Amino acid sequence: MATDWFYPLPPLLEGTLLKRYKRFFADIELETGEVITAHCPNTGPMTGVCHLGGRVLVSYSADPKRKLAYTWELAEVRDTVPTWAGVNTALPNRVVKSLLEARQLPELGEYSAIRPEVRYGGDGKSRIDFVISGEDNVIPTYIEVKNTTWARGSLALFPDTVTTRGQKHLKELAALIPQAQAVMLYFINRSDCTDFAPGDEADPTYGVLLREAIAKGVKVLPCRFEITPAGIRYLGLANLVLGQA
Repeated sequence: MATDWFYPLPPLLEGTLLKRYKRFFADIELETGEVITAHCPNTGPMTGVCHLGGRVLVSYSADPKRKLAYTWELAEVRDTVPTWAGVNTALPNRVVKSLLEARQLPELGEYSAIRPEVRYGGDGKSRIDFVISGEDNVIPTYIEVKNTTWARGSLALFPDTVTTRGQKHLKELAALIPQAQAVMLYFINRSDCTDFAPGDEADPTYGVLLREAIAKGVKVLPCRFEITPAGIRYLGLANLVLGQA
């Protein structure tokens, strides 16, 4: 069920995706007929989201220091009914930070401090997206955020490709227990998914590690979001499906 919490997006311009190349670039024809090159802030394969000829939305920045003035923000997907999906992988962390500040995730319990980008892990080189904590006698909670756009019908899946980095994060989260609480938060960046499962077909090892992490005490929060040109609304948690996808 949708909540009253809402994260606004900047004004967006509509266009048609002509080409995506070198991972970071997308040629887009705006409604005016102008063809622009936009920054694509998603280095993954964007399975099921990147459709040549599909509708997209971009933001514009007048910052003269930027190499590209436009950023690809949303893409329309048509797996079931036309739905907007988020493309900008930098956005989920900003949204989650706002959610944490607004205390919109009761599954996390009470906390008074939110720290982003905290170093952790055996080698100390990894960074966790957020650490929340309360009084001195309460152990902290480490939260890793993963953007999720791949879907089959109403089932959201992560990852959509082999991710050794993601595998490492799962191992490091599991290693935190019992000295800390650990949460894997999947940011389901489209509203047409009611269930979530590991993407075993794309990365079987990740699926095994996720199930092992859950067995060790890692909490999974598959968070659903409604994506619109105006902004993002939190819809609550998806159902977690741990059988083979």
